[in-house]
Amino acid sequence: MPPLILLPGLACDAELFRDQHPALAALGPARVSNVHTREATLPAMAARLLAEHPGPLALAGASMGGMLALHAWRQAPDRVRGLALLGTTARADTPAQIRLRSEGIAAFEAGRMDEILTANLVFAFHASNAARLAADYGAMIRRAGVAQLVAQNRAVMAREDLRPDLADIACPLLVMGGDSDGLTPPECAREIAAAVPQAQLEILADCGHMLTWERPGPVTEALTAWWRSLA
Repeated sequence: MPPLILLPGLACDAELFRDQHPALAALGPARVSNVHTREATLPAMAARLLAEHPGPLALAGASMGGMLALHAWRQAPDRVRGLALLGTTARADTPAQIRLRSEGIAAFEAGRMDEILTANLVFAFHASNAARLAADYGAMIRRAGVAQLVAQNRAVMAREDLRPDLADIACPLLVMGGDSDGLTPPECAREIAAAVPQAQLEILADCGHMLTWERPGPVTEALTAWWRSLA
């Protein structure tokens, strides 16, 4: 199997894959990347990722990590042997989304992080999962800090629409989404899968945006089967 690189979402770290990484690492070379904390744009993040991990790769990204995976595939399609996209989108931000992110950046810089995190819970989690995961979510975002929240939001705001490129994906593709995801709704996952004939699509019930925490078992099982298929 090609080495597996797990790519966390915006303001997330290795804790996002706390349930998946140990199981995957027991099967082969699996690492969690932090390139999203070290470059200002998604293309630059992708270039650094490819430079730091030479040779064939399997890329599994959640949310912004999925966007990063797509950019890495775009830069080196011959090296990316498999893609797994969890709770992500190939679309660019709309003007309304850019306005909301800009307002969020202003709030973070004004010291209103807790207010924004609380308001975001309804979009990040299915209602049945928010209470048990809210503290872990808040702790992870606070570890990232204001500077990373601002920088990563700006990177996402500046991204291109990659939907025209999706039909060129020739490697095995796993697409997963939550049925109650308020940040990248299920139609985003369905749209990606519809453009790629060999795509495997899974929409998880009673699940929001944080798939790896809300439905850890099914996500681990799907990633394991997808990665093994690349052998």
